[in-house]
Amino acid sequence: MNPISFIAIYIVIWWLCLFLILPIGAHSQADSETVVSGSEPGAPAILRLWPKLLATTILSIIVQALLIWGLTNPFLQEYWR
Repeated sequence: MNPISFIAIYIVIWWLCLFLILPIGAHSQADSETVVSGSEPGAPAILRLWPKLLATTILSIIVQALLIWGLTNPFLQEYWR
């Protein structure tokens, strides 16, 4: 597989995984009853972005590996023909 294609697919998978992981464990300011004046009540009370970025990276590596394995597996290639 072309390295540029590999990187492009990884970036797309990473963003999809990010949007899957972002809402996990998110509590809005309205839920925690600590709405900051001038902000949206639906905004997260505590962002915790770094753990979510790490989880996104790990999940996207696993999904990318499974995708590449599925595309290069001879048995599956024969099955899809």
